[in-house]
Amino acid sequence: MVSLRFPTAAIPRLPPSQAPNGVAIAATVAAAAAAAAAVAASLTLTGKSTGRPVPHPAPLWASLSLADAAAPSSVEPRTGATFPTEAAVGRRLLGIGLRKTSVLGLKSIDVYAFGVYADDNDLKQQLKEKYSKFSVSELKGNGELINDALERDIPMTVRLQIVYGRLSIRSVRSAFEKSVGSRLQKFGGQDTKELLQSFVAVFKDEYKLPKGSVIELSRESNHVLKICIEGEEVGSIQSKLLCKSLLDLYIGDDPFDENAKDDIHENIASILKS
Repeated sequence: MVSLRFPTAAIPRLPPSQAPNGVAIAATVAAAAAAAAAVAASLTLTGKSTGRPVPHPAPLWASLSLADAAAPSSVEPRTGATFPTEAAVGRRLLGIGLRKTSVLGLKSIDVYAFGVYADDNDLKQQLKEKYSKFSVSELKGNGELINDALERDIPMTVRLQIVYGRLSIRSVRSAFEKSVGSRLQKFGGQDTKELLQSFVAVFKDEYKLPKGSVIELSRESNHVLKICIEGEEVGSIQSKLLCKSLLDLYIGDDPFDENAKDDIHENIASILKS
């Protein structure tokens, strides 16, 4: 049974303000206060015209404190793509890799960099009891650990960052149709076409993917696959088979990046023994 949900468009978040410095602090705070007042007035007008509740703007000190420190990140060395070491929902970065493809079997193209995330507590809750007797070194060489990570209801996120500047959404659909389709057949047999089409149909022509664009594919609780493009949720599908097939591309047999899989495997092992 496949369950589809398509949410309304998300309201984009404004970037945090830069913190003021030195003798200019008073002028900066005054300007920020004036801008906050203007935003508040705009929100009030919008809320009244639409009949929706009017959101309260964040206090000025909150905006200033957010800019004081940049979030830590890790870099994919070949492309320079950066990944936050912790996702917004508290999931930590387990490993970074690169998806490459070839043109006519000759030229290799870097398509996107990716990072795989999971929450320590979710991993421990699902896996620690079974693997508590193993050492870290034993867990690193235990292929069954990855199979369990694929099979069980562990929330995980794969964050894709586009590094190929001429990638179209049509190309993304075609690539997923081939790669995810092969995994669906691997785990579920031949009768998976409807499920595959429900997934690739989420990637509509209206979405553009310039270099630096971010796609997030998340297995949430109860094996719900949530798809986000540039921070906007564009669809979700409840299917254990689809979630497993998608994650298998990155951490299963014959992954897109073998080194990334090894790093992810090693980090899961370390988390279980921490």
